Amino acid sequence: QVQLVESGGGLVQAGGSLRLSCAASGRTFSIYRMAWFRQAPGKEREFVAAIRWNDGNTNYVGSVKGRFTISRDNAKNTVYLQMNSLKPEDTAVYYCSASERLAAYYYEGDYEYWGQGTQVTVSS
Repeated sequence: QVQLVESGGGLVQAGGSLRLSCAASGRTFSIYRMAWFRQAPGKEREFVAAIRWNDGNTNYVGSVKGRFTISRDNAKNTVYLQMNSLKPEDTAVYYCSASERLAAYYYEGDYEYWGQGTQVTVSS
């Protein structure tokens, strides 16, 4: 089992920045990829960014490319999401997830472990 704990959400004005953190514990040696998803009110949960644990290869949804950066600290078993130039449409609950499988990075069904979520609110 892998446990995930997110932190770093909050309220920020449009154009501002936030950094989310996700600390993993338990069977961290089994993690193949970690990712961030988000869910806005009344919408489906969507993929935001992913990072492969061994080599740091990253993927992003088009709407955040150039604004968000996913990174990891293997020694701390922690993944980060640096969010810059935030927009009101980035408002959502952000979830950290982890997968032990070699699978599609954007498909939430391929992630076995999830954090509790952290709220990000961007005011206009």
